[in-house]
Amino acid sequence: MMLQLSGLNAHYGHVHALCGVDLSVQGGEIVTLIGANGAGKSTLMMSIFGVPRASSGRILFEGEDITALPTHQISHRGIALVPEGRRIYPRMTVLENLQMGTAKADPTNFQADLARMEALFPILADRRDQRAGTLSGGEQQMLAIARALMSRPKLLMLDEPSLGLAPLYIKKIFQIIRELKRDFGMTVLLVEQNANHALKVADRAYVLQHGRIVLSGTGAELLASPEVRAAYLDGGGH
Repeated sequence: MMLQLSGLNAHYGHVHALCGVDLSVQGGEIVTLIGANGAGKSTLMMSIFGVPRASSGRILFEGEDITALPTHQISHRGIALVPEGRRIYPRMTVLENLQMGTAKADPTNFQADLARMEALFPILADRRDQRAGTLSGGEQQMLAIARALMSRPKLLMLDEPSLGLAPLYIKKIFQIIRELKRDFGMTVLLVEQNANHALKVADRAYVLQHGRIVLSGTGAELLASPEVRAAYLDGGGH
């Protein structure tokens, strides 16, 4: 098992944000976490990095307990997060942003990794010397994913990658997620409000409500679930 959360609890002050969450991700899987705004999805992602620190429970990565490790040490274990809102460096060029992603990687791999990212995201090759802040939202999201991949992660965590994007770019982003698994064997933990796209791409999925896992199964099972369809697909608004 690559990632295992067992009985995970986390708080923001007096708010009990995660309530005994059990979740697992096997190597080579795409695992999706869906839920409404405020369900605790982003908190779960950030708690893996220790922000907020788990108040109880355990987080295991490749069998190692990382629950109490500092954030930078967790990152060095081979976990990369593409946060909600992308958080690229707008005044830096596309190339400089990609270089920032290599801080934990072997510098001798840079040219090969850059070529791989520009093959996966051709628009970034065209925009290599352009300031990242002048890119479209969809291009910035591709840059954020590519920057994370430059660190050669074992686990890629994506937090709301389709948020605020035009339909064409949403389609492209999910196509890229499929390619990452198919062509590179990438393991992905995906948090996403666009339940329809997310469940179609997922091997397995979880539904989070008020900090608790309330449903789990394969992506296809949850896509067909009457409860999921009512809440998130058939006019549920998420």
